[in-house]
Amino acid sequence: MNILLKVPGYILVFLGAVTLSFGGLIVKSFEGATLWQILFWRSLFFCIIIIIFLSINYKQKFFKSIINSGLPGLIGGFILGCGFFSYVFAMYNTTVANANFIIQTQTLFLAIFGYIFLKEKISKITLACIILAISGITIMLGNALTSGQMLGNLIAFIMPISFAVLIIIVRKYPSVDMIPLQLIAGIVAMIIGHVVAGRVDISLHDIFLGFLAGFFQVGLGFIFITIGARSTPSAVVGIIMMSEAIFGPLWAWIFINEQPPIIVLLGGSIVLFAVLMQFFNNFLLKKNN
Repeated sequence: MNILLKVPGYILVFLGAVTLSFGGLIVKSFEGATLWQILFWRSLFFCIIIIIFLSINYKQKFFKSIINSGLPGLIGGFILGCGFFSYVFAMYNTTVANANFIIQTQTLFLAIFGYIFLKEKISKITLACIILAISGITIMLGNALTSGQMLGNLIAFIMPISFAVLIIIVRKYPSVDMIPLQLIAGIVAMIIGHVVAGRVDISLHDIFLGFLAGFFQVGLGFIFITIGARSTPSAVVGIIMMSEAIFGPLWAWIFINEQPPIIVLLGGSIVLFAVLMQFFNNFLLKKNN
């Protein structure tokens, strides 16, 4: 924990976004597991890494760290757990493009919630980056967007809202470790996955992928983001998180030769420019301070 606290917040958020971006590649690599089974196994290993992290950092004070997160941690954990569920539900009940586009609206929710609940002002540079990034995402996914199923589209909005709630809670209580709330989220998602899936027995190959997804992709990703968000304005977190949409197709291109269309490369370039512009702005602010 002490080592991670020395890393600039926006760098940690970026590392979290890069780690999360492996999600699509991992899901595509499963052999026979359903999305609900994947949710169960991913959440199980997610809980394990959070328990390990808290045990190393707090030792005998493990349970006290959970209690210290208080009611905000409990509520935030439950909401985030519902967000994990909503992503899987959306994959079943709307198009992948719709779900991915809706998830990227987390940038807007972060900016709005940060302004309302934390009185965080949005600079002109950050506002320009938000508009650029959303334009890039729209170009990347615009041709694939459909009306989809209304219920799936609506439920998909729980994921970006729940993520925004997590970041707002972390920003609201920077002196309180909110990583324990993720353990609550993992337990909620694991229970939902088990109940809906019914049977959770899958191949060893798929269990290993569940381990990669829960332990490394989501586990490390959310640890990085939760710690980094303490010192990073909410709107900036949202912009940096959009880099996840760039790296996801890149990993698919590199590892499974899924070449993205020109329109995706064009939109991704715009998102990348917005993220780099925000990085440069943060660097200048840090240097001047």
